[in-house]
Amino acid sequence: MHALDILGDPVRRRIVELLADGELAAGEVGRVVQGEFGISQPAVSQHLRVLRESGFATVRAEGTRRLYALDPEPIAEAAEWFTPFERFWRPRLDALGTELARSARARRLAASASPTKET
Repeated sequence: MHALDILGDPVRRRIVELLADGELAAGEVGRVVQGEFGISQPAVSQHLRVLRESGFATVRAEGTRRLYALDPEPIAEAAEWFTPFERFWRPRLDALGTELARSARARRLAASASPTKET
């Protein structure tokens, strides 16, 4: 299955977002996902299994808990797939960065030009 097929599902994307912050127990992932999507625990387990089998997540046992972590390699592969398409948004992001820098510079200049009260 292609990385974008895995990330195309909103539940799996949310699990990936949760795991991006660090390792989580399956139960913790389940509580969040069940609350947000209203799906059952077995459904969450199935999504975790897909992520694990596709290489997006790793799992390790700690007592009775199963701790899931994100494997960054498939994320990098998905990002690489998007590289040829960056030309569609990169100029706009660069222009936005330029405008933000101009605005910040203008604010600094205005602040330094305004008279300060001396007491």
